Amino acid sequence: MKLTKETLQFIYTHAMQAYPDECCGIITGKADQQNAHACQNIQDILHQQDPMRYPRTARIAYTIDPKEADRVISQALQDNQDVLVFYHSHPDHDAYFSEEDVEAQTVFGEPQWPQTLQVVVSVRLGLVSGLKCYMWDSVAQDFKEKDSGTD
Repeated sequence: MKLTKETLQFIYTHAMQAYPDECCGIITGKADQQNAHACQNIQDILHQQDPMRYPRTARIAYTIDPKEADRVISQALQDNQDVLVFYHSHPDHDAYFSEEDVEAQTVFGEPQWPQTLQVVVSVRLGLVSGLKCYMWDSVAQDFKEKDSGTD
């Protein structure tokens, strides 16, 4: 699966607009018809409500609003589309799949969406400086880096 230029530009714009916080979103559709959905990062809300349970702010973490994610995914599935990509940004850090990212995308050590591409965008000083893609490897039981996922 390759990201279209339009989808890639959408992700980059979202990441730069959210800076210095992490952005997050979902890409649905089919390989040739991609629909980008910028989602709300509710990490700051969670941190304000319970800083002991959620010690990290949106500056260094993300949580997609679960109601929004459910709505986007439910609509995609109802429209016979796929969940193609989950994306988020790393402000002022490299694009890599952290232990926290693995935890966010797995339940009991397995991803809910194992065929979905994970995209991480590095944003430094408000500008995109890199992108990496990851896919679940069922043999290694871990996310492994894939090609850039772009056209």
